Amino acid sequence: MRRTGAAALAAVVAAAVLAGAPAAAAGAPQPRWTWPTADHRVVRGFQTPVTAYAAGHRGLDLAAGAGTAVHAPDDGVVAFAGRVAGRGVVSIDHAGVRSTLEPVDPSVRAGRAVRRGQVVGVVADGGAHPAGVLHLGARIRQGDGWAYVSPLLLLGGARRAVLLPLAAFPGG
Repeated sequence: MRRTGAAALAAVVAAAVLAGAPAAAAGAPQPRWTWPTADHRVVRGFQTPVTAYAAGHRGLDLAAGAGTAVHAPDDGVVAFAGRVAGRGVVSIDHAGVRSTLEPVDPSVRAGRAVRRGQVVGVVADGGAHPAGVLHLGARIRQGDGWAYVSPLLLLGGARRAVLLPLAAFPGG
């Protein structure tokens, strides 16, 4: 089956997005955060839930062995450092954005200011995630609550969707 020009172009664009092709320099997002570990391998990506209470994966899982140093992704104030459901968690407020790191043995306390790149703890064993994994979550303030977003938007590894009119495509 032969594709029209618009359909062929759309297929190429979709394939590039799905393959994670690098964005053009002019359209590439500027990272707001730095990676919390030296290893940036994502072993499980963000999966948007259908509704606020549905299943999904609200963050990134990064390859990181127990004892690996965990760094603050940006300047902020530690909102929480302690145990939740048997695992160590560090949450940091970054002016309307909150990062969450787990499982972590914290080296910081709630209320303390941290700087981008500062060590906030080390990866701990156990928790809800497999061994050798650090979970990085990101939430943005939305009204009276918080909404989960992909940390890649803040790390510069995801492009925002750009909607173009059909007339922008050949034959459209």
